[in-house]
Amino acid sequence: MDTIEREARVCAANYSPLPVVVERARDVWAWDAEGRRYLDCVSAYSAVNHGHLHPRLVAALQRQLGHVAVTSRAMHSTVLAPFLEALCAASGFERALPMNTGAEAVETAIKAVRRWGYRVKGIAPGEAEILVARGNFHGRTTTIVGFSSQAAYRDGFGPFAPKFRHFDFGDMACLEAACSARTCAVLLEPIQGEAGVIVPPPGYLRQVRDWCRGRGVLLVLDEIQTGLGRTGRTFAFEHDDARPDALVVGKALGGGLLPVSAFLADAPLMAMFDSGSHGSTFGGNALAAAVGLEALKTLSDEGLARRSAEMGEYLLAKLRAIGSPWIREVRGRGLWAGVELDADCAPAALVSRRLAARGVLAKDTQATVIRFAPPLTIGRAEIDLAVEQFEEALERD
Repeated sequence: MDTIEREARVCAANYSPLPVVVERARDVWAWDAEGRRYLDCVSAYSAVNHGHLHPRLVAALQRQLGHVAVTSRAMHSTVLAPFLEALCAASGFERALPMNTGAEAVETAIKAVRRWGYRVKGIAPGEAEILVARGNFHGRTTTIVGFSSQAAYRDGFGPFAPKFRHFDFGDMACLEAACSARTCAVLLEPIQGEAGVIVPPPGYLRQVRDWCRGRGVLLVLDEIQTGLGRTGRTFAFEHDDARPDALVVGKALGGGLLPVSAFLADAPLMAMFDSGSHGSTFGGNALAAAVGLEALKTLSDEGLARRSAEMGEYLLAKLRAIGSPWIREVRGRGLWAGVELDADCAPAALVSRRLAARGVLAKDTQATVIRFAPPLTIGRAEIDLAVEQFEEALERD
């Protein structure tokens, strides 16, 4: 019995992975058990922005393992403060609440803005509303899938938490129509990833930010995928000079080694939490803090956001130059591209598997979109390879 069959016998079928068994990986490359090499253009959905097993991050992890890994927040840590100081400095916020996964950090944000709505804005108890965009993806907890507009994410998992209202991504008039006196916050991805790398109109985030300020509504940006260099800036909100009231970060914050996330805000909003009101056994553990600190230092020292901007411009230009009639649109920013295929082309999942057979790993979404999100360390030669193999994978049988 091979590895894939063994896994299928004991593992829940909640994913549809590519038929590739990765045995080892380094930087932008992965190898299977038989020694075949693949160019990784998935990056664990942007968790591996620094490349696989970056030497600085591995060294930081190993150093910390020589001291202590987990104590819980029942005690203080010598590494938590340096990590959160660096994170606050990089993001421009005064306070940080460390968690583990991105979904946990989003749940943290939901709790914070609801309590703010009651204690500061004066919304009646149990009535606070949060506005969310159609096509959103913020995680898979029951609260979060409850306000997804994807039926498959919701099917059979209710009942769901109420008081989430939808608006169309990129449409200010629709956002205005969704607002009420009970609205406490807008929760938004700067670029919608799972929806197919949907980039909003220029200046949209700034418009939303200004609109929120004018109506006494908090703006929370989910930069779990867009943050830490993916779009060519440290954070995507920098493109529009649209600093939100709160920020959610994760994925690449753990350097591709372990889950690290955080909710960021200034002191007045973070003051909504007091002792016992929120927590996580592993959130802010010493090992995570050491790796997160080194991930932030490496991002800055190696200019990975700048590299993402430069290589991303090259990637998008190469994709847009493909002469295939099966490509309807190429969208993206930085090293994050979504290629929309014609509905009459082979399903995106099949194209993704064809691409893997040619040595390039890229994942499909929404049935017609192929996403490219390689590590930010990728070079032009590797991009040329990925685009060449993608063009061949588009050819019909």
